Amino acid sequence: MKLSVLDQSPIRNNASPDQSIRESIALAQACEGFGYHRYWLSEHHNSGSVAGSAPEVLAAAIAASTSRIRVGAAGIMLPHYASLKIAEQFRVLEAIAPGRIDLGLGRAPGSDGRTALALNPNARTAADMFPSQVRDVMAWVSGSPLPVDHPFRTLIAEPRGPHAPEIWILGSSNYGAQLAAWFGLPYAFAYFFSDGAGAAEALHAYHSQFRQPAPEEVQKRAAVTVFALACETEGEAKYWAKSRGAFWAMRNRGQYIPLPSPDEAEQFDFTEVEKAQMMLSLQRNFIGTAPQVADRLRALAQELQLDEIAITTATYDPAVRTKSYELLAKELDLG
Repeated sequence: MKLSVLDQSPIRNNASPDQSIRESIALAQACEGFGYHRYWLSEHHNSGSVAGSAPEVLAAAIAASTSRIRVGAAGIMLPHYASLKIAEQFRVLEAIAPGRIDLGLGRAPGSDGRTALALNPNARTAADMFPSQVRDVMAWVSGSPLPVDHPFRTLIAEPRGPHAPEIWILGSSNYGAQLAAWFGLPYAFAYFFSDGAGAAEALHAYHSQFRQPAPEEVQKRAAVTVFALACETEGEAKYWAKSRGAFWAMRNRGQYIPLPSPDEAEQFDFTEVEKAQMMLSLQRNFIGTAPQVADRLRALAQELQLDEIAITTATYDPAVRTKSYELLAKELDLG
């Protein structure tokens, strides 16, 4: 099982959002040293919680400041953009870091409806074009031909080179799983979105419906992204996890706030129902000592037939986040 990173560039309360971007670059360099396989960046817009609005730009900075780890987006929210432009961006990234670039494609807006319209005036119907957009990106990224009747068949996404970005389909429902299976692409399920709800069904759909396009093409691969936090003691991990609990409870209210400190999180006025939901989320996520978290990750990989797990971690103190990745890397012998 490979272990990777999903970084959302979380914004912390009382810290400037631009600092989150620099923290992402520093964390990527650290995780390369720890032995993680790839470093993925998310895309969100108009959010007071997440600073990562342009993963293709941040990926370029990380690719240029690392030497081994795979780097990319998880994902590019494709309905916001023209397929050719995305293909060009990631061909440029491939030229910066040959053989190390990933292009994860998602259909969700990563924002509210009004922001989606600001990004693409055709946002109300753009998601319906997602399958054809994926087809076009696959062709332009790899240099393979588009359908004979395609109006842009003769266009080329430059710069061409000997390597092509590795394309993944991302999702949190059966739709993305079935699409990935149809195109014969790797699939990553956003386990942390729903504390695992729907993961087994989506991955079963992927495995059972996978269609291999050709022997030389990419093999079937499944991954999930989980929230995990490892500390020296279980009590310490639960303390730092209070920030995420409060953040997600507020998110469920429709309020996207900066990540509070654990002490600030304790001051929030939550209902008894919200407190129960936070406790259940704490149990379902991967929080504890490194051996505890590692054992649960291994069990999850076996249960869901996973080739890879990507870990997302958000803590009020950036050093605690970095230390969590280090502890897990040592426990799982990534080095």
